[in-house]
Amino acid sequence: MKIISSIEELRDQLSGQLRTAFVPTMGNLHEGHLSLMRLARKHGDPVVASIFVNRMQFGPNEDFEKYPRTFQADVEKLEKEGVYVLFAPTERDLYPEPQEFRVRPPDDLGNTLEGEFRPGFFTGVTTVVLKLFSCVQPRVAVFGKKDYQQLMIVRNMSRQFALPTEIIAAETYRAADGLALSSRNMYLSVNERAEAPALFQTLNFVANEMRSGHLDIFELEHAATAQLKQRGWNPDYISIRKRLDLQPPTAGDLAQGAALVVLAAAKLGATRLIDNLEI
Repeated sequence: MKIISSIEELRDQLSGQLRTAFVPTMGNLHEGHLSLMRLARKHGDPVVASIFVNRMQFGPNEDFEKYPRTFQADVEKLEKEGVYVLFAPTERDLYPEPQEFRVRPPDDLGNTLEGEFRPGFFTGVTTVVLKLFSCVQPRVAVFGKKDYQQLMIVRNMSRQFALPTEIIAAETYRAADGLALSSRNMYLSVNERAEAPALFQTLNFVANEMRSGHLDIFELEHAATAQLKQRGWNPDYISIRKRLDLQPPTAGDLAQGAALVVLAAAKLGATRLIDNLEI
């Protein structure tokens, strides 16, 4: 595996490649990330991964400085997966001058759910993703469904800018007890880790209620939020949305059987976890 930090060297290395499959990451790789590499290989060749902790998507009170950086361990995992190139730019490599041009998602998609609680987050995400796409020029790129809103925003951005990159969605990789794998899980204490699967259980409660005909959205969201609070969680949101545009479903949408997803974000102790479940 070649480890490359400069954009110029990366483009030279990938020159002439027409089926590059790309998986952008922020490192601290776990089995969920590695499953994305395997899916990428099914859709293209060679497989390129990136590791870059993007300061632009962290808020002023978020964990940029303490975000786990495990570069050597990440390299070993990617080598075992047969990744062809690891693009690991420094901030100076990727942002040699202040990044004054930004990509801002539309308010109805970028300022709801995660965007409401993390202002500016998705502008940071879309800006760095567009720049990484420009560097790698992939035919396909793989994003996990765990970050459902991010997946939708990147997919819409790619379509509206007519980028030559197909966005592939990967199913959420879960531990045996249902907890979605995340780099932030390492912050959980032993007791918190034992409690953490309750978030996915709550999503399943909502999904099962809806499948059985309970279509009072407000009542279901309120009941699910109360369940988590009773267990000691601090929920930011539990919200039932249309998969198509992540807007709240109308009565007409529900009557017509619109495809839905329930999304949640909640703090367990000091650790904020997100998850979702398609209905």
